[in-house]
Amino acid sequence: MWSSAWQCGAHGPVAPLNPVRAPHTASLELLLASTRVPVWLPWPLPAGWLVTGFADAGDDRSGALGTAVALSGPAPLGGVGEMVLVAEDPGIGMGARLAGLDGPDPGSGFGAGPPDAKLRYDGHDIALWSVETGMGRAAYAGEAFADWLWIVFSAADTAVLIAELGDVRDLRDRRDGGAALEPPFGAPSPFLSSALKPTP
Repeated sequence: MWSSAWQCGAHGPVAPLNPVRAPHTASLELLLASTRVPVWLPWPLPAGWLVTGFADAGDDRSGALGTAVALSGPAPLGGVGEMVLVAEDPGIGMGARLAGLDGPDPGSGFGAGPPDAKLRYDGHDIALWSVETGMGRAAYAGEAFADWLWIVFSAADTAVLIAELGDVRDLRDRRDGGAALEPPFGAPSPFLSSALKPTP
């Protein structure tokens, strides 16, 4: 009763999940002003892919302790695919929720063996391991700068795109050779909105 933190009956103090933000520059600027974790974006984007929404977890006191950037575009095997890149403090659980997992992290046995994929940020490799999911999704997770980095794909076969992803950018640093990085925006992501819909 003496804590001002958001409380969950099952998990105790939690970072509240905020409403999904629309895909435009003003939403990005609001997110960048409050975040304490990276806002990851693959760059350059895969051909035909657009940024389609943002989400975050945290409050005015903590700032955003978890961020999600949604993208949509042509799936390699046909149709429209979606992917979401998540950065979060341990225990936040946004990446796990998007992946359709029950707990807040990738689960037991995660990270055993060699990584399944790698991304590069500022000349450094970020190792990623495949995470067992359900609900027609595929996910990879790893650690970057003491935070979780997740990439969640919908539908699952869109995950073949992981082989095309190379570098990622942290949008908190939007300068690239003196020019501001302005990602292209598309229509709002139905996957992000449905996967992060508040539960009654």
